[in-house]
Amino acid sequence: MSVRDKVVLSLMVGIPLLGVLFFIWFPAVATVILSFTKWNGIGGIKAIKADGVQNYVQAATNYPPFWPAVRHNVLWLIVFLVIATPLGMLFAVVLDRNLRGGRIYQSLLFLPVMLSLALIGIIWELIYSPNFGLLNNVIGRSGQHNLIDWLGNPHLNLWAVLVEACWRQAPYVMVLYLAGLKAVDPTLREAALVDGAGPWQTFWRVVFPTLRPINVVILVITVIESLRAFDLVYITNGGNNGLELLSVLITRNIVGQVSRIGFGSALGVVLLVISLVPIVTFLVMQLRQEKRS
Repeated sequence: MSVRDKVVLSLMVGIPLLGVLFFIWFPAVATVILSFTKWNGIGGIKAIKADGVQNYVQAATNYPPFWPAVRHNVLWLIVFLVIATPLGMLFAVVLDRNLRGGRIYQSLLFLPVMLSLALIGIIWELIYSPNFGLLNNVIGRSGQHNLIDWLGNPHLNLWAVLVEACWRQAPYVMVLYLAGLKAVDPTLREAALVDGAGPWQTFWRVVFPTLRPINVVILVITVIESLRAFDLVYITNGGNNGLELLSVLITRNIVGQVSRIGFGSALGVVLLVISLVPIVTFLVMQLRQEKRS
């Protein structure tokens, strides 16, 4: 290998590595360190004395929005896993059957993924509008006395926003599964048909096991997408009135009117831990299954 090749290779590896270290690992480590301090973003950083976990104790005991935000984030993750992911898989399986006009259906279904979350929030805000929204007019609840305030009612607004989120997440999962299905060896399906397996048995016993790498990717993406949810909620009502999320609380404490970077960093660490639990658990289970096989 010539000197020029070594320089080019070093640049190709070194620049992305520096980018990852600077934009991901350094902020992550700094967030963990700041979570044990008191800092308002101006002046010196004061370390918390005694046990050093005062920010975490305050979040769990003296910060009312904390536990509702944790529940909402967990619920967001469950809805993505139970509704959005199976729905995306269903879309992929149907489109993989080479339907007439399949490319058109695929493009229409993928359209929400191409839109920004901010724009999706605005679109659905118009749909959910109490007086002039499409939904209330369709179901006949647009009158002055029987209208439904989908985004203002604390008992409905979280579920309304989850519909928006699933509307975007399901096509994203669809594309990933569709790519995995296209990579499945056709001889596997032909062998299953020869053995007398039906479409359902062929998918679950032959095709689905080969999608294990895609399942890992989709799980990681689903956890990340569900726990970093911010745009839709913040556009709706700023994360208030029954729509608290950890991401909104972090933003509110770090860049809000009263900046509490140490406390906001502690909330960020809690969000990081919550996101790592399902990912690490699933990866450990996958590694154990591979060792047994």
